[in-house]
Amino acid sequence: MTSALLKIDNLDVNFQQGDKLTSAARNVSLEINRGETVALIGESGSGKSVTALSILQLLPYPIAKHSDKSSIQFNGRELVGAPEKILRTIRGNQISMIFQEPMTSLNPLHTVEKQISEVLVLHEGLNKQQAKNRTIELLELVQIPNPAERLDSYPHQLSGGQRQRVMIAMALANKPDLLIADEPTTAVDVTIQAQLLELLQSLQNKLDMAILLITHDLRVVQKMASQVYVMRQGDIVESGMVTKTFADPQHDYTKMLINSKPSGHPKTVDESASEVIRANNLRVWFPIKRGLFRRTVGHIKAVDDVSFSVRSGETLGLVGESGSGKSSLGMACLRLIDSNGEILVSGQRVDQLTQRTIKPFRKDVQIVFQDPFSSLSPRMTIGQIISEGLTLHGIANNSIELNQIIEIALEEVGLSAEMRHRYPHEFSGGQRQRISIARAIVLKPKFIVLDEPTSALDLSIQAQIIDLLRNLQKKYDISYLFISHDLNVVRAMSHRVMIMKDGKVIEEGSVNDIFDSPKQDYTKMLLAASTELTTR
Repeated sequence: MTSALLKIDNLDVNFQQGDKLTSAARNVSLEINRGETVALIGESGSGKSVTALSILQLLPYPIAKHSDKSSIQFNGRELVGAPEKILRTIRGNQISMIFQEPMTSLNPLHTVEKQISEVLVLHEGLNKQQAKNRTIELLELVQIPNPAERLDSYPHQLSGGQRQRVMIAMALANKPDLLIADEPTTAVDVTIQAQLLELLQSLQNKLDMAILLITHDLRVVQKMASQVYVMRQGDIVESGMVTKTFADPQHDYTKMLINSKPSGHPKTVDESASEVIRANNLRVWFPIKRGLFRRTVGHIKAVDDVSFSVRSGETLGLVGESGSGKSSLGMACLRLIDSNGEILVSGQRVDQLTQRTIKPFRKDVQIVFQDPFSSLSPRMTIGQIISEGLTLHGIANNSIELNQIIEIALEEVGLSAEMRHRYPHEFSGGQRQRISIARAIVLKPKFIVLDEPTSALDLSIQAQIIDLLRNLQKKYDISYLFISHDLNVVRAMSHRVMIMKDGKVIEEGSVNDIFDSPKQDYTKMLLAASTELTTR
């Protein structure tokens, strides 16, 4: 037998903060052979990403510490405690990593071309033109539409799925021996997810590349991996062949993960419920400017003549591929980006309000963003983050009342009141999303845009967040615009569904009509892709 490409033995990871010692991983051992895909699964905070970052020695040393017995060998070379000079030759060259949150991993000040070409110039010594040509090839490889036109784009100008594909292009640029994929398809819709997984498999076969796949999506594990390791609270609790482990799990925690999936339905909407929000002929067009004088030569029609309404206590699901205009539609409804067309909230036109007169409207409409980490200020405590809206709208009369409202909001989303003194980086992904929901519901809004609120969460946490959102809707009669690429989640959350493609709504109807009797070929394709992943 050949020796393993990567061999981790008895890995311990502890974080030292003052006198407090936190154990993040204990006695972790796993092996990956060349050309093999190994999956590492577990809930948020189980130690998956800490283990992955240890491989590249990217933890915040010396705060993070390994025990003397910890060993990580790559191609027979010890990485724990290796000199920085050696690690630089391995990082991004022999071992690459796709990080979970692309918006926080991509530099907001650099274009797509600069960020990908930098990898090529540093590790392969390509000149500027060669790097540009290779960058276009990589963007084509990960199915970025019109790649040459995207070279000058900045991360904020891309959809969540497009940013993730840029991260994958960067990771594959130097044809690594080992690819660490930390939630590589988190923000990607089902059709692109299937394409990216097939792409990774074809590149793996071509390059004889090993993959360490970190994911909460068990469908992806079944499709991609041969071996699986299950982590819980820093420990490996079960490991083995994927087919055997999924067919006959031994540990109760593994059984819970396999059986966790979104289920149930929202409360039926009263036929007499009033209309909370309506959009008529809404358009969001982004100008394309070229030349020395930056003249407008065309438009990207992100939202093109869309009309819809949502009643009190109703959830309208919004489905479509990355770049279809879903997030732009949600942002336009809240007047967070410029748009044309009518927007009415409780019968009042808000599309013509000025920045001076729009303040009362802001209290009635809120948003929960896709990426909770980048939407929460790292310099503010949770209490300060939640109190911003309360202070702005003068809801609390004094500090005592303010703290009481914050504590109630945290408890409503399943967090303890004492957490208000902590900072976002001290929480798991699922906890951060609960904080984002608390910030939105604390003002008792009539309407909330939920932009992929469960995409970065593992299945058991997804189910908890869905139950939380449904309970809050039932309690406060809140209306939701629920944006998601996960059709199972959409079905569990929504009363009605709209399907978007290229900025237009191509089909809409009740959940049962859309899922059981789709009329458009595009809708059928989305449902087929979701079913294919589920049954593989």
